[in-house]
Amino acid sequence: MSSAISPVATKAEVLKILSDFAETIRKLGVVQIGLFGSFVRNQQTPESDLDVLVDFAEGQATFDNYMDLCFLLEDETGRKVDVVTTRSLSPFIGPHIINEVEYVNLDR
Repeated sequence: MSSAISPVATKAEVLKILSDFAETIRKLGVVQIGLFGSFVRNQQTPESDLDVLVDFAEGQATFDNYMDLCFLLEDETGRKVDVVTTRSLSPFIGPHIINEVEYVNLDR
């Protein structure tokens, strides 16, 4: 995480960063990305991390792509980021996340 960047404070800031970096995110094999958790509910605190849900294209869910996405998002938002794939969602928590997530259009 870069200390040079002030941590994002609002959902709008996070969604703008995701949108601004859509091309880079797509190049990492991501076909869908969205925000969930405290930022979506406007319950974030200065210590809150970002919760991001992603779907990778077939064959693109590699360790390198996953880690590069994590590093990109942490560097650009100034916050710790938890990246969760749709395929890894628990059947117990998954439905709650799916109902809450706000997706970003990666097509430009």
